[in-house]
Amino acid sequence: MKLSQVREVLTGQGLPRHDAPPDIKGRPRPDRAMRITEAVAAKYLRVLTAYEYDPGVAGHNPDVAMKMVVSQRDVVALDENVVQLRFEAEDGAELPAWQPGSHLDFHLPSGLRRQYSLCGDPSDRTGYSIAVRRIPDGGGGSLEMHALEPGAPVTVRGPRNGFPFVGEGSALFVAGGIGITPILAMVRAARDLGMDWQFVYSGRSRESIPFLDEIETFDRSRVFIRPDDEFGLPTAEELLERAAPGGAVYCCGPTPMLESVRRAFPGSPATALHFERFGAPPVLDGTEFEVQLLSTGEVLTVPADESALTVIKKTMPGVGYSCQQGFCGTCRVKVLSGTPDHRETRLTDAEQENEMLICVSRADSGRLVLDL
Repeated sequence: MKLSQVREVLTGQGLPRHDAPPDIKGRPRPDRAMRITEAVAAKYLRVLTAYEYDPGVAGHNPDVAMKMVVSQRDVVALDENVVQLRFEAEDGAELPAWQPGSHLDFHLPSGLRRQYSLCGDPSDRTGYSIAVRRIPDGGGGSLEMHALEPGAPVTVRGPRNGFPFVGEGSALFVAGGIGITPILAMVRAARDLGMDWQFVYSGRSRESIPFLDEIETFDRSRVFIRPDDEFGLPTAEELLERAAPGGAVYCCGPTPMLESVRRAFPGSPATALHFERFGAPPVLDGTEFEVQLLSTGEVLTVPADESALTVIKKTMPGVGYSCQQGFCGTCRVKVLSGTPDHRETRLTDAEQENEMLICVSRADSGRLVLDL
């Protein structure tokens, strides 16, 4: 409730009046109880409005930068391409709480921003753990993360949760490759809560699958590890066959896996699908448009099935981006001319008047001039 709304409730502004009945001669008479109430309310409001609201009193602000250091680095896959990194506050302070499905925003020394899911123990407020797969031909973030050694400083924002876990009912967890990171915390929570759960874990090979040693200690009747080199590429029906009637499905992995699960989900007995993707979602109902870069005047054509970010990266490899899904805000740019087709929910109505997120937002047609 906004302060203006509080004021209306306390003073009765904008509401029907309930005056005291007239006296026996028909003259209006004040309601003494109401006068006392209004006086108290007015005094309260004077105190309340004398100070600016501090959002810090409501809890940790995930947009506040935290200075942290790497406290531990472990290789967690046999092919040595996945490392688990633990971070602690520089001053040793207790860290903000988080829930399974949460992620952190890392601001790397190179200027890159990347999101990584938390995969540790939420009850441990002394450190955060993530796991990163090395991708040699990726955007460079994974290589920079792999180069971090104990003692290295990092700047972090978060935790944020765009993939919340509901700790009740039955649940099927589906992970593909490094998509295990948010799923692992969820499986542990489901196990600790005594839920009815099943877990399907897919990956290229046992050598490439991280956290295999821990997962193999889970209840074998609830876990199916299916490497592609042993079982072949999974179909969506195979991934969903353990879903319980009326239950939920939590899925995280590569885009092709997520899209196949989404298409097949209506045919499963489950009733709720929760997912988190790594990488950009496919463009739906797109039309071709143009973007012009202010710095060079170059005009780029954005095809109907590609994002503006994808096209701009080819000309400006250093353009800022991270999630590629429209929630982190890293790729926000000013729009100097043209009307964007906003396909995100992060920007406010006022911000959308002259800004856009180029990873998902588009233009219905015509040209956008961007401050790039």
